[in-house]
Amino acid sequence: MKMTEEKQTEEEQHIDLQKIRETFAKDRFATENGAIIEEVRKHYARCSIELTERHFNAAGGVMGGVHFVLADFTFAVATNWNGMGVVSLSSTISYLGAVKGKKLIAEAECVKEGRSTVYYRVNVTDDLGNRIAEVGINGFRKIAQ
Repeated sequence: MKMTEEKQTEEEQHIDLQKIRETFAKDRFATENGAIIEEVRKHYARCSIELTERHFNAAGGVMGGVHFVLADFTFAVATNWNGMGVVSLSSTISYLGAVKGKKLIAEAECVKEGRSTVYYRVNVTDDLGNRIAEVGINGFRKIAQ
Protein backbone atom coordinates (compact mmCIF):
# COMPACT_ATOMS: atom_id res chain seq x y z
CA MET A 1 0.00 0.00 0.00
CA LYS A 2 1.69 3.15 -1.18
CA MET A 3 0.71 6.63 -0.08
CA THR A 4 1.83 9.80 -1.77
CA GLU A 5 5.05 11.30 -0.45
CA GLU A 6 3.10 14.28 0.90
CA LYS A 7 0.71 12.09 2.89
CA GLN A 8 3.56 9.94 4.24
CA THR A 9 5.32 13.04 5.49
CA GLU A 10 2.14 14.24 7.24
CA GLU A 11 1.63 10.79 8.78
CA GLU A 12 5.25 10.51 9.90
CA GLN A 13 5.07 13.90 11.63
CA HIS A 14 2.37 12.53 13.95
CA ILE A 15 4.20 9.34 14.90
CA ASP A 16 5.76 9.39 18.36
CA LEU A 17 8.37 6.63 18.08
CA GLN A 18 9.24 6.79 21.77
CA LYS A 19 5.60 6.30 22.78
CA ILE A 20 5.33 3.33 20.39
CA ARG A 21 8.50 1.82 21.91
CA GLU A 22 7.02 2.24 25.40
CA THR A 23 3.79 0.51 24.33
CA PHE A 24 5.62 -2.42 22.75
CA ALA A 25 8.02 -2.77 25.69
CA LYS A 26 5.14 -4.86 27.09
CA ASP A 27 5.90 -7.41 24.35
CA ARG A 28 8.49 -8.81 26.70
CA PHE A 29 9.65 -11.93 24.87
CA ALA A 30 10.69 -9.93 21.81
CA THR A 31 12.09 -6.92 23.63
CA GLU A 32 13.98 -8.95 26.25
CA ASN A 33 15.60 -10.82 23.36
CA GLY A 34 16.79 -7.52 21.94
CA ALA A 35 14.10 -6.43 19.45
CA ILE A 36 14.19 -2.67 18.83
CA ILE A 37 11.68 -0.59 16.87
CA GLU A 38 13.56 1.58 14.36
CA GLU A 39 10.88 3.05 12.10
CA VAL A 40 7.09 3.10 11.86
CA ARG A 41 4.64 4.53 9.36
CA LYS A 42 1.23 3.51 8.09
CA HIS A 43 1.31 -0.13 6.91
CA TYR A 44 5.06 -0.41 7.60
CA ALA A 45 7.54 -1.07 10.39
CA ARG A 46 11.26 -1.79 10.63
CA CYS A 47 12.73 -3.48 13.69
CA SER A 48 16.10 -5.05 14.47
CA ILE A 49 18.00 -7.29 16.85
CA GLU A 50 21.72 -6.97 17.61
CA LEU A 51 22.94 -10.57 17.76
CA THR A 52 24.58 -11.82 20.96
CA GLU A 53 25.65 -15.27 22.20
CA ARG A 54 22.10 -16.08 23.35
CA HIS A 55 20.82 -15.93 19.75
CA PHE A 56 23.02 -18.78 18.46
CA ASN A 57 22.27 -22.50 18.29
CA ALA A 58 24.54 -25.47 19.05
CA ALA A 59 25.76 -25.56 15.42
CA GLY A 60 26.97 -21.95 15.64
CA GLY A 61 24.24 -20.39 13.49
CA VAL A 62 21.52 -17.98 14.51
CA MET A 63 18.57 -19.94 15.94
CA GLY A 64 15.66 -19.93 13.45
CA GLY A 65 13.30 -18.76 16.16
CA VAL A 66 15.17 -15.45 16.35
CA HIS A 67 14.24 -14.67 12.74
CA PHE A 68 10.62 -15.57 13.41
CA VAL A 69 10.32 -13.63 16.68
CA LEU A 70 11.72 -10.53 14.98
CA ALA A 71 9.36 -10.92 11.99
CA ASP A 72 6.32 -11.50 14.22
CA PHE A 73 7.19 -8.51 16.41
CA THR A 74 7.68 -6.30 13.35
CA PHE A 75 4.28 -7.39 12.02
CA ALA A 76 2.71 -6.56 15.40
CA VAL A 77 4.26 -3.10 15.37
CA ALA A 78 3.23 -2.40 11.76
CA THR A 79 -0.37 -3.39 12.40
CA ASN A 80 -0.91 -2.14 15.96
CA TRP A 81 1.27 0.94 16.48
CA ASN A 82 -1.77 3.25 16.47
CA GLY A 83 -4.00 1.00 18.58
CA MET A 84 -4.13 -2.69 19.39
CA GLY A 85 -6.55 -4.85 17.45
CA VAL A 86 -4.74 -7.07 14.91
CA VAL A 87 -3.62 -10.59 15.80
CA SER A 88 -1.89 -13.08 13.53
CA LEU A 89 -3.90 -15.93 12.06
CA SER A 90 -1.13 -17.78 10.23
CA SER A 91 2.51 -17.32 9.36
CA THR A 92 4.84 -18.93 6.86
CA ILE A 93 8.60 -18.49 7.00
CA SER A 94 11.14 -19.35 4.32
CA TYR A 95 14.78 -19.30 5.37
CA LEU A 96 16.85 -17.97 2.47
CA GLY A 97 20.41 -17.79 3.75
CA ALA A 98 22.76 -17.80 6.71
CA VAL A 99 23.36 -14.68 8.76
CA LYS A 100 26.79 -13.20 8.09
CA GLY A 101 26.35 -9.86 9.85
CA LYS A 102 25.96 -8.86 13.49
CA LYS A 103 22.38 -7.60 13.30
CA LEU A 104 19.04 -8.83 11.92
CA ILE A 105 16.66 -6.29 10.39
CA ALA A 106 13.00 -6.99 9.60
CA GLU A 107 10.78 -4.82 7.44
CA ALA A 108 7.02 -5.46 7.42
CA GLU A 109 4.91 -4.05 4.62
CA CYS A 110 1.19 -4.41 3.98
CA VAL A 111 0.35 -6.33 0.82
CA LYS A 112 -3.44 -6.46 1.32
CA GLU A 113 -5.73 -4.81 3.83
CA GLY A 114 -9.33 -5.94 3.95
CA ARG A 115 -12.18 -5.06 6.26
CA SER A 116 -11.25 -7.67 8.86
CA THR A 117 -8.09 -9.37 7.55
CA VAL A 118 -4.64 -8.21 6.50
CA TYR A 119 -1.66 -9.79 4.78
CA TYR A 120 1.89 -8.57 5.38
CA ARG A 121 5.21 -9.58 3.88
CA VAL A 122 8.15 -9.35 6.27
CA ASN A 123 11.66 -9.41 4.81
CA VAL A 124 14.52 -10.26 7.16
CA THR A 125 18.06 -9.24 6.21
CA ASP A 126 21.32 -8.88 8.07
CA ASP A 127 23.23 -5.62 8.43
CA LEU A 128 25.37 -6.59 5.42
CA GLY A 129 22.27 -6.66 3.19
CA ASN A 130 22.04 -10.44 2.89
CA ARG A 131 18.50 -11.79 2.50
CA ILE A 132 17.96 -14.13 5.43
CA ALA A 133 14.24 -14.97 5.52
CA GLU A 134 10.87 -14.00 4.09
CA VAL A 135 7.73 -14.29 6.19
CA GLY A 136 4.10 -14.04 5.10
CA ILE A 137 1.62 -13.24 7.87
CA ASN A 138 -2.18 -13.20 7.72
CA GLY A 139 -3.78 -11.15 10.45
CA PHE A 140 -7.27 -10.66 11.80
CA ARG A 141 -8.56 -7.30 12.94
CA LYS A 142 -10.65 -7.90 16.06
CA ILE A 143 -12.65 -4.76 15.37
CA ALA A 144 -13.53 -4.61 11.67
CA GLN A 145 -13.26 -1.23 9.96
